[in-house]
Amino acid sequence: MLKTILYIAIGGAIGSVLRYLTTVFVSKFWSNQFPLATFIANIIGCFLIGLFIGILAKNNLTDSQLKWFLVTGFCGGYTTFSTFGMENFNLFQNNNSLLAFGYMALSILLGLFAVWLGLLLSK
Repeated sequence: MLKTILYIAIGGAIGSVLRYLTTVFVSKFWSNQFPLATFIANIIGCFLIGLFIGILAKNNLTDSQLKWFLVTGFCGGYTTFSTFGMENFNLFQNNNSLLAFGYMALSILLGLFAVWLGLLLSK
């Protein structure tokens, strides 16, 4: 169990750093109210979790340390659903309901599509 926790922690650390770098990169090109960096991280994270799960399943590695590292650790550290919730709350508080609903709908629909695409490409 300690080994599994270590794999998750290392994957999570890498994912968290890449999440931060995504924000830094996107903020150089985007300064609108729409939280594009979180949106991009969530869509990429959804794609990657689909890709990883598909590849792991194809190779009979669904109960492996690699799964804990990539899926629970890396994807868990990289994606930002709690930030997504807070950003939508703030959009509602600032009377940007239409933008909040658009952000939620796009995130959910494109996120599901990205998971499907990741699974498809892993086959």
